[in-house]
Amino acid sequence: MKVLKSFFLIINYKTLIITSLSVISTYVCYHLGLIAKFPDMLVGVAIVFPVVFSIGSAYNRREVALQRFSDFKGHAIALYYASRDWTSDKDNDLPVQVRSLVASMLTLMRAMFTSQHRKDWEENERKIFQYFSQLSEVTVTFRRHGIPSGEFSRLSQYVSKMIIAFDNLRIIHAYRTPITLRAYSKVFIYIFPIIYGPYFASTFKDFSSSLEYVMPVLYSFILVSLDNIQDHLEHPFDEMGEDDIRIDENEVIRHMD
Repeated sequence: MKVLKSFFLIINYKTLIITSLSVISTYVCYHLGLIAKFPDMLVGVAIVFPVVFSIGSAYNRREVALQRFSDFKGHAIALYYASRDWTSDKDNDLPVQVRSLVASMLTLMRAMFTSQHRKDWEENERKIFQYFSQLSEVTVTFRRHGIPSGEFSRLSQYVSKMIIAFDNLRIIHAYRTPITLRAYSKVFIYIFPIIYGPYFASTFKDFSSSLEYVMPVLYSFILVSLDNIQDHLEHPFDEMGEDDIRIDENEVIRHMD
């Protein structure tokens, strides 16, 4: 059942529209006698290769985003453990402050990366760096609770690495796979099943009765499904696909006990 659920995620209204138009185009071409033998290799060179390249590029972006989010989470948890265990004076609220700031940052990051509205991005980014500033100020107070200067330098590195990890995630979210390549692929994916109507019509004699429309349906279904897969991977933070990155602040906070 899980396989079927994942499979149906790549089927949407575009699949139905393009498949229907392909069948209509094939029907019209056959009855008007518009028949042509187009080369099959054109599909691979003009469509499949660019789409597969885009899917591979989007997948690599997702993998890098996972690594950067792990960096952020790991250094945040390490900073919390330091606030809890490294101080000689245990009568302080440093762990509470660190945990609260990290939870606020993760909540805001999730809102930023899942939102489709760019107008709020600058304001949320400003708030994120305000949280980083507060976190840096908290680490300064560690020295008053018995943290040696050498260890304080390490804590500053934890904060800087969290900032770098966040900025990497921001860049991955903002800069996607080549826009012109995606536009090119989409145009040809959507028009190919329609303009190939004469080719599909020419294959009618090769199929049994009632199977004449198998080819236009399969071509349309496969090509649009590949495009849908690329779209899901292109937005790794929107939490709409099976392979999306889910920023769960509660999961991270559970490790801060």
